[in-house]
Amino acid sequence: MTWPPVTWLPVTWLYVPGDRPERFAKAVASGADVVILDLEDAVAPAKKDEARDNAVAYLRSRPTTAGQVHVRVNDLATARGRDDLAAVGELADAVRLPKVESAAALDAVTGAPAYALLESAAGIVAAGEIAAHPRVAGVALGEQDLAAELAITDEQAMNHLRLQVVLAAAAAGLPPVPMSVYPNVKDEAGLLASCRAGRAIGLFGRTAIHPRQIPLIRRAFRPSEEEAARAAEVVEAAERAEAAGLGAVALPDGRFVDAPIVTRARRTLALSHRLTDPPEAAAAARAEDRARERAEGADEGPGRAEGADEGRVRDREEGRPGDRAVGSPEAPVSDA
Repeated sequence: MTWPPVTWLPVTWLYVPGDRPERFAKAVASGADVVILDLEDAVAPAKKDEARDNAVAYLRSRPTTAGQVHVRVNDLATARGRDDLAAVGELADAVRLPKVESAAALDAVTGAPAYALLESAAGIVAAGEIAAHPRVAGVALGEQDLAAELAITDEQAMNHLRLQVVLAAAAAGLPPVPMSVYPNVKDEAGLLASCRAGRAIGLFGRTAIHPRQIPLIRRAFRPSEEEAARAAEVVEAAERAEAAGLGAVALPDGRFVDAPIVTRARRTLALSHRLTDPPEAAAAARAEDRARERAEGADEGPGRAEGADEGRVRDREEGRPGDRAVGSPEAPVSDA
């Protein structure tokens, strides 16, 4: 019996404004699994061309240890968005497409794997067909725009929409849906509670707007000691069954488990081990994996890549300053 391999999935995704190139390397060094260069909401209209040029320059010269770098482009319904895609589509590890409302909008997408951001009622209604599109590597919610359009203030109502996207992603064979950004970088207890609530309904990982949020997100998605112990029991039983050439896996208390449960247990153990390490170690390990895959010629085109995206915080519209430095206690990396 051969059990399926455990797939690496991002847990933390960090935004950085495309018009602040001095922050790119700092964001990559933050320990985030994925860094997202943002050309959309985090950038003022007058600086969008500059932001695109910055992203292209960084992607062309980035070190092999940089890990995954994605780019959120502007709306593909605009000429600017299409120009963004043409510029970064062959350079980024993935592109994030805002305001996707139909599968047809994805037909012209080429280059890197695409993550579709569902930010409107139309996007939620079409979530199934969008997730099933062959160009889509993942889907995510843009909760700020969605809540504003629907005038939603109730968390249960938002959970209903989140579950629709979780189901659409799972039905299409995509990775789990990550949570949208948590806008208050000082509210650590609120961030932890929000992450744990999202994890309970099938969301996995979260986008961040500041490096200080990364260890909290990691902590919230790290399996508990009890979960890790149960997973270890299942994996040990599976290994005993495999060594004995048995097709059934029996736990010491007499319960039998099947292959999906064993796969989940292996993933739980891998995640527990990975999130116990310092984030820098996890980032370095992922960078090594990425370099090895490139060396082995593992780049087979778009396919179903790992992870998914999103949510946006409109700081400028709400009067919060947008010009902040990475690393200061109150400063988000991105206004996304």
